[in-house]
Amino acid sequence: MNFPKATTFPQFIMRERSMGPNPLKLCEELLGCADIPAGSVVLDLGSGAGLTSALMAREFGLTVYAADLWSDPSDNMRFFEACGLTNRQVIPLKADATALPFAHGFFDVVVSVDSYNYFGREPSYLGKHLLPLVRHGGELLFAIPGMEHDCHDDLPACLLASWTPEQLDFMHDMDWWRANFAQTEGAEVVDMREMSCTREAWDDWIGCDNEYAAGDRAAVEAGALDYLNTISVRIRRR
Repeated sequence: MNFPKATTFPQFIMRERSMGPNPLKLCEELLGCADIPAGSVVLDLGSGAGLTSALMAREFGLTVYAADLWSDPSDNMRFFEACGLTNRQVIPLKADATALPFAHGFFDVVVSVDSYNYFGREPSYLGKHLLPLVRHGGELLFAIPGMEHDCHDDLPACLLASWTPEQLDFMHDMDWWRANFAQTEGAEVVDMREMSCTREAWDDWIGCDNEYAAGDRAAVEAGALDYLNTISVRIRRR
């Protein structure tokens, strides 16, 4: 695939700051499913080490709140400044996805890349914690690591080469997520599809020189990507 925005970041930056399959490519493909005007106020939920936030602020012209529970906001701000961004373009903060410190209707868009499945599996989460923060008519865009078909009752050996059944329980197929979102009043699923860049994003990830990427390598090399996908979700708040 062609990624004119993601590839403005040097490969070594992606490898140093990625925490999973290439978040820059996932984010660029995800935002390509919507039409977000420059200047929109965006919550990047589960922003990790800041790659997706930097991409959205610098390459899409969005004002981004980079919220993550585990990353260091000061380290992320230094990274943003190194990317030529100011604290008026991207605002890093430490925040729990179930206790977000924002007013209702504050955001035009919520984006979550490779993280929603960790905190959003409970059907009540979307309506209770996230949807109210988006203005009416605003959108939520998720890139969710998933499965081609739920296979938890008979997990293939290739998946178990790297992950436990408990870890794999964070991953589900499109039918599972569609049923999950359908339980939230006021949330209209505009689009849901398999993302095209999944294998490419995984190849970039397992090429990284860190213990987490190395830990995932055995499953991928054994054929795990025949069972896994990434699910693109676009939701509009009515």
